[in-house]
Amino acid sequence: MGGKKAKNKGQLITVHQSPVSRSRAVVALGPIRVPAAIGRSGRSSRKREGDGATPIAEMKLLGGFVRGGRLPALQSPLPLTRIRKDMLWCDAPRHPAYNRLVRAPFKASHEEMYRTDGLYDVCLVLDWNIRSRARYRGSAIFFHLIRPGYEPTAGCVAVSVKDMRRLLPHLRKGTRIRVL
Repeated sequence: MGGKKAKNKGQLITVHQSPVSRSRAVVALGPIRVPAAIGRSGRSSRKREGDGATPIAEMKLLGGFVRGGRLPALQSPLPLTRIRKDMLWCDAPRHPAYNRLVRAPFKASHEEMYRTDGLYDVCLVLDWNIRSRARYRGSAIFFHLIRPGYEPTAGCVAVSVKDMRRLLPHLRKGTRIRVL
């Protein structure tokens, strides 16, 4: 057991942009390779709020959210919190709760976590502009589920339900995701 824990401590997921489309990518974890969607603007080393780009960076997984009843029997050592209808994510750069989970009612600009489209049925939080926040540097950079046809995201990394199920058992708090 001790060897397995040490082995996973430096775990790394890489996200390689597709040479064919700037909004498509391949997510790799060890021998696992799965297709993904990234931001509609591709990648950026100068991520800004609303630019539609996925940040070129190495980000740690902090935890995640699941929509109860939608995907039973998910297995992961990553801490996963059940999404409630009042959960929102503040994306208003001038608000003190910028890039934080907040509760409804909330007047400032935000994203709903309890979505009807299924994108956040599994939503993993990446440490982009969270532990050290800066206004307008980007918010709500998640690793979540894909739209049909691998449509681009607003800056997140997204995979299919089947591929998320393959990856989840290997993910834990602190797993690093490197967007190249």
